[in-house]
Amino acid sequence: MIITRTPFRVSFAGGGSDLKEYYLRYGGSVLSVSIDKYIYLSMHPYFNNDKFFLKYSKNELVNDVNEIEHKIIKQVFKDFKISGVDFSSSADIPSGTGLGSSSSFTVGLTKLCSSYTDKYMSLEDIAKYACEVEIDKLKEPIGRQDQYACAIGGLNFIEFGMDGNVTTEKIIIEENKLQQLQDNLLMFYLGNTRSASNILREQKENTINDEKRVENLHKMVNLSRELKRELIKGNIDAMGDILHKGWTYKKELASKISNKNIDDYYDAALRNGALGGKLLGAGGGGFLLFYAPVINHEKIRNALITLEELKFNFSFEGSKILYNNK
Repeated sequence: MIITRTPFRVSFAGGGSDLKEYYLRYGGSVLSVSIDKYIYLSMHPYFNNDKFFLKYSKNELVNDVNEIEHKIIKQVFKDFKISGVDFSSSADIPSGTGLGSSSSFTVGLTKLCSSYTDKYMSLEDIAKYACEVEIDKLKEPIGRQDQYACAIGGLNFIEFGMDGNVTTEKIIIEENKLQQLQDNLLMFYLGNTRSASNILREQKENTINDEKRVENLHKMVNLSRELKRELIKGNIDAMGDILHKGWTYKKELASKISNKNIDDYYDAALRNGALGGKLLGAGGGGFLLFYAPVINHEKIRNALITLEELKFNFSFEGSKILYNNK
């Protein structure tokens, strides 16, 4: 059996500039961190080597790879020529909540299959292949930040070049400042999961045709670069203002990114001491992230008492093998 563990991620700034409709014209960048919430995948030979037994949010027992309903599993298994396996998936967080779960799954599955077939792939290779699977082969209307954030792990500045190349840079901060940054962040679950596809399709269309929304993306990219500079200087509190500005720009990228319910929660947090925040992921639901001095956290929790808080820490490991007795 082989078991992999792959982190989810929190995106701070620049999200949306990782869509190829944008970065191939202008170049893009994001700043994000992986967290200690994970997806776990395992695989071992099935006793019937002519079948596939798959356990994720549903169970599948099929005779042929082409019969697999889960499109990511089907594609990756075909690419790696996987057959006769018992596969299982479990995660700390529901899918569709804005923490990069789909790409975390694809990255973890690639790590699993490359190990199962004794094919070495660097973390960058895994991220690149995961992008190819989701974006090029399966035609998902998503960007490229999640695959790299989940594969590599840690606090990273990720750039997307007009030539299609992706580069990652570790953000190095003094340990006490890093701890302060982590301690000042709060995350709350809105209680619903959603598919990002429709929102991202509208955002992609707007990126091509709407000059104002393209200008907003330019501003969001500049915020990611500003945040990188400020964090390196040790100005941790810059996070609050940059999150807030980025959220105001992001809400204008597509019509369903926010709604009255989300706006009401966000405004309540600001009234009770949050310096800034954002909705994680494409929009419409999932997790609200806030930056606030620790002294204000209880006031914010009380203001958002109907929401479930998710406590988390940063994770500095990317996708990895937890167990291998192949």
